[in-house]
Order: sequence, then C-alpha cells, then structure tokens
Amino acid sequence: MPDAKNPPRKMMFQLGLRRRGISDQAVLRVMEDVPRELFVEPADRDDAYRDTALGIACGQTISQPFVVAYMTEQLSLQKSHHVLEIGTGSGYQAAILSRLCKWVLTIERYRTLADRARKRLEDLGCDNVEVMVGDGFDIPAGVGNFDRILVTAAMEQIPDALAERLEPEGVLIAPVGPQHGVQTLVRLVRTESGFERRELVDVRFVPALPGIAREL
Repeated sequence: MPDAKNPPRKMMFQLGLRRRGISDQAVLRVMEDVPRELFVEPADRDDAYRDTALGIACGQTISQPFVVAYMTEQLSLQKSHHVLEIGTGSGYQAAILSRLCKWVLTIERYRTLADRARKRLEDLGCDNVEVMVGDGFDIPAGVGNFDRILVTAAMEQIPDALAERLEPEGVLIAPVGPQHGVQTLVRLVRTESGFERRELVDVRFVPALPGIAREL
C-alpha cells in the first residue's frame, strides 16, 4: 500500500515528466524502473524523485529527472545502438541508457565517481555498461565510433574530434555554452553532407574539464 504520509512518489514522478512533455513510452518506463534513490547521496534520498539536480561527490551533480528524460528522448535510441556517455557522475544516466540500447561506454574523469558508479551499475545488473576513467576530450581511438553520444557536462563548443566519432546518421546531444552560466542543449546529427545542428532548450550543467582529475 502507498505510504499515506508520502503518496506514490513514482506516480507523481511519472506525471511530472508527462506534464513537461516527455512522451516516449520506453523512456517513461525506464525512468520508472531505475531506482533513482540508489544514485543520490544517502542524505538526499527523500528528495530523489523531486525534479531538481542534487549534489554528489567531487563537486558534481546528478541531473534533474526531466533533463535526464529529455536528453534520453532526444537521442532516439534503438536496441542495436552503441552509446558513448561523457561524464558518468553517479551512473544514473548510464543506467537509463543501458535499458534502451545494446552497449554503453561511460567516461568519468574522477576515479571516485567512476568506482562508485561501476558498483551501483553492477549491483543493478547493468552488464552492458563499461565505466572508464578517462578524459572526455580525448576518447581512445580503440573504442571505435558510436551511434549515439551524450555529454552530461557543459562544453563551450562541441569538439570536431568528438563529432567525428559519430556513425553515419548518429546523434550527439550536449549542453553548449559558458561554463558558469546558462547553456543550450544542442542536438547534432551526422548526415551524408556533414552535420545538422539544432538547438533545443536552455540548461545548466557543471563544466566539462579536460584531463583526468589528479585527486578524488
């Protein structure tokens, strides 16, 4: 039975996403199925399903649910897709992606975050996710190209080298703009003639920084 003091959070969570325009049924199902409370700090678990970003270790954040759902929806994922995520954070976005595609490589510059995310994902049975400690601006050549790329930290511009890692008809979603201000979510599609760019909504993300963090 629902807790009378805290009526069905998942129901309100889903309703909030639908009211804000999320309509992809597969995305909505996955957002309901993945236990967000496992990806936030213990002190924030009561707020896990509020539509707000929350702080995690290393000065980073877990994005608000609407932004996670919106970015995922904009990727137009298929079960055959290989996906690159830059900025693992808590691992929540990777868990969402893992239910909708074939394989996810997620790269995190903070070893602490990578190790914690890897453990959470393993505990949830997300065996199609590889967590790598690395530099999101310097993707190893050996990992190949991707059908979809999702960047979860703000870039002042999308590096050409990153866009070139898209397969034909591939889609890249990234927040683009000043590091300490409002960014715009950009959707880039690789076509036969180049890249089609579309600006979506304004967002706020922590900055994407080059290199692997020396501490934490």
